[in-house]
Amino acid sequence: MKLKKLLGLASVALVSTLLLAACGGSKSASNDSKLKVGIMTLDDATEPVWDKVKELAKDKGVEIELVEFTDYNQPNEALQNGEVDVNAFQHKYFLNNWNSENKGTLVEVADTYLSPIRIFSGTENGKAKYTDVKDIPNKATISVPNDASNESRALYLLQSAGLIKLDVNGDELATIKNISSNPKDLDIKEVDAAQTASTLSSVDAAIVNNSYAQAAKVDYKTTLYKEAVDKNSDQWVNVIAAQKDWKKSDKAKAIKTLISVYQTDEVGKVIQDASNNVDIPAWKGTKVSSED
Repeated sequence: MKLKKLLGLASVALVSTLLLAACGGSKSASNDSKLKVGIMTLDDATEPVWDKVKELAKDKGVEIELVEFTDYNQPNEALQNGEVDVNAFQHKYFLNNWNSENKGTLVEVADTYLSPIRIFSGTENGKAKYTDVKDIPNKATISVPNDASNESRALYLLQSAGLIKLDVNGDELATIKNISSNPKDLDIKEVDAAQTASTLSSVDAAIVNNSYAQAAKVDYKTTLYKEAVDKNSDQWVNVIAAQKDWKKSDKAKAIKTLISVYQTDEVGKVIQDASNNVDIPAWKGTKVSSED
């Protein structure tokens, strides 16, 4: 009798354990409150931003796991394959180009920030030649990056600054041939993007990407004109990307939470502070100033 009772209790315990395990496994497999976010390796400018985003998301019941990558193609491949739920590392042009070259179907779901390129004044004896873009004289020489995407971006910046006019729209790549008006007869000098900063002592102005400007320790106070968040710069705005059917996925609520906490003035302030005012919030409705 005792043996039967013990066997009965053991059976009940075993069944209970299996049921608990099954329930636990089911919960884990369908957990929609966790979100894997693919990003490039964290640095001094991005880590504080994601720390704040994770904090705000946690307050709303969403746990964010950052998955870091070292190659710029990896986050999109991982997202396309479902290894991450969203990614946040690229601007719209890069995403569209990746989709085109890889038959991808990824979509942008939210704007994050713009890392504006700038027109820096040329220098003479280590000091800026000009203090305002309007001071750039007739027949001035301006160096721009010579690769297709960065040159296009630089030309749109010159257009926004009122120096030239183009015969293409902001979502199309522009080349020197697309300059339809050049009232100051500017000499646009095409150089390797990595060399634009080094030309500052021999030109009137140069358009330098932030990574190269910071590496060369260009003084940001010599900025004559900065890219603004507008139709000309829209394709260079960084985004959160997801799979095309993300709204139907079990991660939809978590992704919407990520967007809602990212696009806050709290995060916008961190974006500016952590980047030393190099990056600016780019989502509609942000109240964070874009001024240096």
